[in-house]
Amino acid sequence: MMQPTEEATATGIAAQIRAGQMTVRDATEAAIARIEALNAPINAVVVRDFENARARASQLDDAGPGADQPLFGVPMTVKESFNLAGTASTWGLEHARNNIAQSDAVVVQRLKRAGAVIIGKTNVPPDLADWQSNNPVYGRTNNPHDLACSPGGSSGGGAAAVAAGIVPCEFGSDIGGSIRVPAHYCGIWGHKPTFDIITLEGHVYPGTDVPRAALSVCGPLARSADDLATLLDVTLNRPLPRREVSLKGASFLLIDEQPMIGCASAYRAELDRVAGLIEDGGGRVDRRSELVPDLAVQHEAYLKMLNIAMAGGLPAPDGTQATVRDWFDLLDFQTRNQWQWRTLFEDYDFVLAPVSATPAFPHSEQQIFQGDIAIDGVDQPAAPQLAWAGMVTFPGLPSTVLPIGTVDGLPVGMQVIGDRYQDYQTIDGARQIGALLGG
Repeated sequence: MMQPTEEATATGIAAQIRAGQMTVRDATEAAIARIEALNAPINAVVVRDFENARARASQLDDAGPGADQPLFGVPMTVKESFNLAGTASTWGLEHARNNIAQSDAVVVQRLKRAGAVIIGKTNVPPDLADWQSNNPVYGRTNNPHDLACSPGGSSGGGAAAVAAGIVPCEFGSDIGGSIRVPAHYCGIWGHKPTFDIITLEGHVYPGTDVPRAALSVCGPLARSADDLATLLDVTLNRPLPRREVSLKGASFLLIDEQPMIGCASAYRAELDRVAGLIEDGGGRVDRRSELVPDLAVQHEAYLKMLNIAMAGGLPAPDGTQATVRDWFDLLDFQTRNQWQWRTLFEDYDFVLAPVSATPAFPHSEQQIFQGDIAIDGVDQPAAPQLAWAGMVTFPGLPSTVLPIGTVDGLPVGMQVIGDRYQDYQTIDGARQIGALLGG
């Protein structure tokens, strides 16, 4: 069982470099050494770009930190699905082994502009379509807390690398919990941004040149709320409001069960424990509200839109195919659903929710959504767990995941959700909750 890493955060490393306590080359070589020492049993960092990283570190040391480089000298990774010039972007697909990127994704460009040193890329499932990170190109990534368990997916390699202390932060993507679930399973922080506030340009399916924008977002994984906010700062398409709400006097709605799925009783107890701490700290926590949209109907629409987006509009296995009218009907419903959530957030500052039904599950040879998962000792279909991701993804809301405790020796996290464009509010709300937990 892995102990929590004592490695510095991204903002901590940047501060040490600015204070002259280490050079960028020192930080880069230390991260490379950690990959070489720690990566083998976890198999998180699957693409190494050490020589380019060393060259960049030397350039940064020669130039010195700029005023607009809050990540100056920070060694980090990005998800394998992001283009990094000169490296493969396979999306875990055998036929794409030789899909070599000619240029960096825009997010990678922005991270570099902020001073980051990209030392490699992390593992994913095929097509980014599982809550495991196992594929025929790179093999399986293991959860550093228990090598027999999944680190999550599809940003599972990144979460495992951050949790193991290999790198302080990572950039991933999320359409069905792919940032949030790995953060939850690995006991780290993650942020799913509001839809379309960070470009996906250069995060494209092999053989195509345009990202599939419907529902999908990209965002950071890290070991602190401050790191999440900094990574958000440097990658945004445009400025966001900076509204922050003190937990004392704030209003919360805890949703820990849906018509499709609940969560394990021990996990629910951890969520309720955190809700109690918020109440003790002066916040109001409701357990139900008539303002919540019909989550069963919303989830049905989310699955339809998700399947169309993931398949690029191609026919389903049964031969059925969505029409243009179907798509516009979904977009209309999505807008009405966003209005419903906006009304809810007129009464609540935050919504709290599980990330999945359970902590990390044991490795499976099939995609997890095609099988069952044990919830309180009873095998149930695993696919409905997507409801916890889709509740946030479909209306395009921001969600920050923070680690809140353990269940059966494995970490669990909580979603802190806000209205659209209130990304800084959810990150700061999660930070304040983490402080209540002693983090």
